[in-house]
Amino acid sequence: MSIFYGWVIVGVGIVVTCIGMGAMLSLSVFLQPMAEAMGWSRTGISTAALLNWLSMGVGAFLWGALSDRYGTRVVLLLGGGLLGIGMVTASQATSLLQFQILFGVLVGLASGSFYTPLTATTTRWFVRHRSLAVALVSAGIGLGSSTVAPLARWIITHYDWRLAMLVIGNIAWLVIIPAALLVREPSVSGPGAVAAASGAGEGEMTVAQAIRTPQFAAIALTYFACCAAHSGPIFHMITHAIDRGVTAMAAVTVLSVAGLASLGGRIVCGLIAARVGAKQTLVVGLAIQALAISFYIGTRELVSFYALSVVFGFAYGGVMPLYAILVREYFGARIMGTTFGAVALVSTLGMALGPVTGGWLYDSFGSYFWLFIASCAIGIGAVVIAFTFRPPTAAPVVLPSPSAARL
Repeated sequence: MSIFYGWVIVGVGIVVTCIGMGAMLSLSVFLQPMAEAMGWSRTGISTAALLNWLSMGVGAFLWGALSDRYGTRVVLLLGGGLLGIGMVTASQATSLLQFQILFGVLVGLASGSFYTPLTATTTRWFVRHRSLAVALVSAGIGLGSSTVAPLARWIITHYDWRLAMLVIGNIAWLVIIPAALLVREPSVSGPGAVAAASGAGEGEMTVAQAIRTPQFAAIALTYFACCAAHSGPIFHMITHAIDRGVTAMAAVTVLSVAGLASLGGRIVCGLIAARVGAKQTLVVGLAIQALAISFYIGTRELVSFYALSVVFGFAYGGVMPLYAILVREYFGARIMGTTFGAVALVSTLGMALGPVTGGWLYDSFGSYFWLFIASCAIGIGAVVIAFTFRPPTAAPVVLPSPSAARL
């Protein structure tokens, strides 16, 4: 019995997003060690995260357009090579400006080449199990937080931050580039073609038309507010736990728990969305996320951090794959890479806002209290915007044959 190749694409997506996004998101583990070793401020190091997300946003749009034109395999090969270069050179930075450019710009630009193109390719392989497939690819991001960050912390504890970053850069080369060679698009005939065909009628809309629709604005603004709400708490979670008396290694496990919970959230919410709809699932998930953020203000014990991280991680992880599903439902498969890249570009502005604002608020007030207040308020705003989504306009689709409907 042969395995449907779409599941191979999903497997590649999980591995690539795990390493690719995990490398970038591991910066939070480096925050305190780098500040102590180099004498750099938390705001200055957090600015690298700001540049990460801005560069990733631009990259997601450009890489998405390139994947629509030249294929995802080429994009992943280029992105994997660039990620390794960024991590390896950043490990040798001698000034804050060098680090901000090498890690902030190069690593961020490279990270934009993974999730958006892989998600677009995945949607072209599936019909019936599309929500689950996209959720599984997205789960790679949560897996990255749970694996790359602890590895970085272990190396930092036993050696130093430079070696940790160097090792992660080499892992990126060794894993992503070979995995990228397995990626291919659905053939013009066979089961995979059904998924691609199901978006053919929807593809009548151009990218220029799509980005001018109210649906695009609503999805993009919700994604922006969602990311602005959770990016600060995620990035500063380790240092906040340390400030509350949790040991450094235990604090890293708090982030790992959130990452594992987000993995489960992505899968579960993907399955729920397939049954009740992506919009309804998104609204509930965003509400839980905002509520969980508010509870970080009074959290002090390690057990409480673990419990809250489970809820918070499940919520923020659960909502993330839903935006790709909504973009696919509204705008079709043909322009999926470019359109979702444009949505991701807007969202990364929110991801960039949280870390640097959190660092500035900490340097200004000596605590993360106002970070959690602001993040909760923005999270509530995301819920409000999500309620404005209009149903997608019906479009003609090619119905799958009975033999392919099971996919």
